[in-house]
Amino acid sequence: MATNKVYQVITERIVELLKQGVIPWRKPWVNGPATRSYHGHEYRGVNRMLLSATASFQGLRGCWITFNQVKALGGQVKAGAKGIPVVFWKWIEEIDERGEPTGKKIPICRYYTVFSICQTEGIDEPAWVAGQLPRSRSESLEAAEALWNGYQNPPSLLHGGDRAAYLPDLDQITMPHRDQFESLEEYYCTLFHEMTHSTGHASRLDRFKSCEHVVFGSETYSREELVAEMGAAFLAAEAGIENRRVLENTAAYLDNWIKALQGEPRMVVVAAAQAQKAADFILGRKFDDNEGGQDASSSL
Repeated sequence: MATNKVYQVITERIVELLKQGVIPWRKPWVNGPATRSYHGHEYRGVNRMLLSATASFQGLRGCWITFNQVKALGGQVKAGAKGIPVVFWKWIEEIDERGEPTGKKIPICRYYTVFSICQTEGIDEPAWVAGQLPRSRSESLEAAEALWNGYQNPPSLLHGGDRAAYLPDLDQITMPHRDQFESLEEYYCTLFHEMTHSTGHASRLDRFKSCEHVVFGSETYSREELVAEMGAAFLAAEAGIENRRVLENTAAYLDNWIKALQGEPRMVVVAAAQAQKAADFILGRKFDDNEGGQDASSSL
């Protein structure tokens, strides 16, 4: 299947959720810090966001399995169950105009379909599901503070005023004081948003190749905002806090994203891959896998 078709399939699912009032990047976990495959593999990037948002909205368990895996275990998918697409990257040999291999490999986006364990019968839940215990609020807030303290080579952080922002020229995050937020969870989710922006600096992941990202309404600006939204959600999930920030004029917010994603179908997949890279950078983690487009995003 062509890569552009895959983008369209994923974007259609995201838009479907948005039209139902569900913001997929607002709560990226279900029954634990992350959603996983039946065999315990932790989904990342757009897969993590789409699967967990769908599970939360539909009341499903965050344990996912393919049709063939269900059959191999002696079970079956329930009649009428609707699967969810999962993105993966396949690296293929590049061929030149003469049909000869160039020695380079290029990423091709593909997808397969998974079902929640709730949508099957005749198989048992894997042992890891029972171990997905949520943190207490105090533990989650401690974990959120630890994320900031563990950020290596961070931007400067200045509290004061009534605006949260990341200033690339100064490499500085500005935040209102904590007591100006309705909750500490709201404070940290806002801070995570700006921290994700800060990973775009040239001294980190260097997403800001030009000043275009600050041009309001441009495709690059929209994608960077989506990166920050998703990155904040991934970090909030890591800490175990829920993103409860109230959006002003939510209907307009949803409509703007629906229009933006429909206008550029690959935006959500690319932004999710970059958001996952940003979260990994802040957490000091390195991944070599291609699931979710992590290693391929720079080639898109």
